[in-house]
Amino acid sequence: MTSTSAGRDAVALAAARISEALRAGRPVAPVRDLLGDRDIAAAYAVQQELTRRRLAAGATVVGRKIGLTSPAVQRQLGVDRPDFGVLFDDMDVSALAEVPSGRLLRPKAEAEIAFVLKDDLVDGDLDEAGVRAAVAYAVAAIEIVDSRVADWDITITDTVADNASSGLFVLGTRRLTLDEFEPREVTMRLYAGDDLVSEGDGAACLGDPLTALAWLARTAREFGEPLRAGQVVLSGALGPMVPAPPGARIRAEIGPLGEVAATFSKEERP
Repeated sequence: MTSTSAGRDAVALAAARISEALRAGRPVAPVRDLLGDRDIAAAYAVQQELTRRRLAAGATVVGRKIGLTSPAVQRQLGVDRPDFGVLFDDMDVSALAEVPSGRLLRPKAEAEIAFVLKDDLVDGDLDEAGVRAAVAYAVAAIEIVDSRVADWDITITDTVADNASSGLFVLGTRRLTLDEFEPREVTMRLYAGDDLVSEGDGAACLGDPLTALAWLARTAREFGEPLRAGQVVLSGALGPMVPAPPGARIRAEIGPLGEVAATFSKEERP
């Protein structure tokens, strides 16, 4: 891993700032004043510290999410690679009748393919052929991204430190193996109510969602936390994300994977 130029104090202060946003339910100032706007290693150090705190409080890691898979978004943030965040058990709201808006600050929704692994991704080259063999099945997913940084005023260090702007996620119910479809060939349509608000395809995610998965497998191994059997990987957006305010009804159609939907409760934070 690349070493960070930011000191331990800066990492600790950044973690404390984001923790306060989580505790109080109010957005905070960006952390780039502490970390700089290009020190990605420092940002991941903050993310790891926040993960450690979540685990100590009883949370369980259930997978990862990949972000910044769109070249346009990479250019916006001045980077040339994706990023990743950690998925915890309480982020999966698939079984709930409504997405709890009260847990979110300024959420947005994006449609993507979620892979569920049947094997650990630890050994070997971890190329696309290797990760393909490790996938048990895929489902349609809605990722609900959120930012603890006020007004989504983020650089790469802000979003990485803030767990890659993770929020919640909803998984569809139709499971397909990779013998049954090709992720790069899917088309995606995202609706807010009855209005078509976003479109895309599998190629929008680094050219192929399996390319994104292979990148994550290698990167997670470099961090000493490789992907494991049973984990869920949200592979990256297939089209532009859209606002998801309280009361919104978001529905995605992703090729042969079918439909996945999320209704957001009308409850807002006090």
